[in-house]
Amino acid sequence: MASTSLSRTNTTTSSNRKTGTFSAWVKRSSIASGNGGIITAYIDSNNHTVIYFDGSSQLCYLEQQSGSTESFVRTTRLFRDTSAWYHIVVSIDATQSTASNRVKFYVNGAQETALNSTNYPSDTTLNIFGNSSPLKVGEDTTGSPHYFSGSMSHIHFIDGTAYDATAFGETDANGVWKIKTSPSVTYGTNGFFILK
Repeated sequence: MASTSLSRTNTTTSSNRKTGTFSAWVKRSSIASGNGGIITAYIDSNNHTVIYFDGSSQLCYLEQQSGSTESFVRTTRLFRDTSAWYHIVVSIDATQSTASNRVKFYVNGAQETALNSTNYPSDTTLNIFGNSSPLKVGEDTTGSPHYFSGSMSHIHFIDGTAYDATAFGETDANGVWKIKTSPSVTYGTNGFFILK
């Protein structure tokens, strides 16, 4: 997806602006700094949400509101294998009473519990689920455009429901994590699926 991205603007009021899920299978072709943008909701430089691989190849979730970092969660694990497909699920529910349940990362079916940064969102509405929020899949638009370098497939964006990885994948008889080609999920008012 080098120098390309998919664009969509949320057109109606989301089912729930505090809860949702992003799921995608991704394969990186380069791990250079600045090419790890997975999805961005960019309203302006002070208000945006982005899921991305940072310059160290850690998986990150960032929510910026009114010019301040409202939340930032980052894995300890590095994702540098350019020969591997990673199934990435980011499950968000800002209404959870336990802070660590508000943003969860799943990779190839397993929850990432070793985290480098754990500034979880408060019980607040989030940019990524906002009405009229412009979404970019395969790009981090928070500065100069940083496009995802690699391939993506089976991309799900869901507002209103926080799913775990088992909604989108399953372990086969050989213990390999596989795609569920017909997941039973509810997309909400602004949700979508891209096969790619």
